[in-house]
Amino acid sequence: MGARIKAAALWAWRIVSTPAATLSLGFLTLGGFLGGVIFWGAFNTALEVTNTEAFCISCHEMEANVYEELTRTVHFSNRSGVRASCPDCHVPHEWTDKIARKMQASKEVWGKIFGTINTRQKFLEHRLELAQHEWARLKANDSLECRNCHSSVAMDLSRQAPRAAEIHTRYLLTGEATCIDCHKGIAHELPNMEGVDPGWKVPPELQGKELPQASVFDRLERVARSPHGFMWSESDLAAMSK
Repeated sequence: MGARIKAAALWAWRIVSTPAATLSLGFLTLGGFLGGVIFWGAFNTALEVTNTEAFCISCHEMEANVYEELTRTVHFSNRSGVRASCPDCHVPHEWTDKIARKMQASKEVWGKIFGTINTRQKFLEHRLELAQHEWARLKANDSLECRNCHSSVAMDLSRQAPRAAEIHTRYLLTGEATCIDCHKGIAHELPNMEGVDPGWKVPPELQGKELPQASVFDRLERVARSPHGFMWSESDLAAMSK
């Protein structure tokens, strides 16, 4: 029996190692095509599986921390019934950007293996660092994932609160700021923000003034002054979008 297995292995090796001239061009082409189809199908299947919310929260570190926070925000439950899932905000939609993001995220596997944030206490200790990485990524790509759903071109500024319209006109439409500059606490609780530049500036003529209807500037000032985590409430968001 052992001799037969050895003979079969030697035969297979001779076939594989024989110069391609002994095989037809059609056979090589067909084999290459089938191999490419199988590889591409497997690759895309794996890509799609890892691009689902179920996959994201399969780790208890995500489900018990950031996902639980997401369920209490307007991005999870709102009057329009539109829900943003984990990959909507953390994975680009364009294929090339998506692949680049997947490569960046591969190092997060090491964090899982070595238990970097496997407890609530560890997560809170690393929260600022994790948040800063994501803020920097969104800042660098001009809040690409935000813009997949929200378009500044489609904004009807006349239907926004005066202060929100002013901020968007002054900063967003001019390119001076991007979404993540002012909306850091939009889906997850903020880390300790003491000493952290919030990324926005109140116009000089409005500094020190309490604006009517508790404007977004007032809320941002409260965040900047508070050393504790803060998360936008649905009432805050509704007030800013009126």
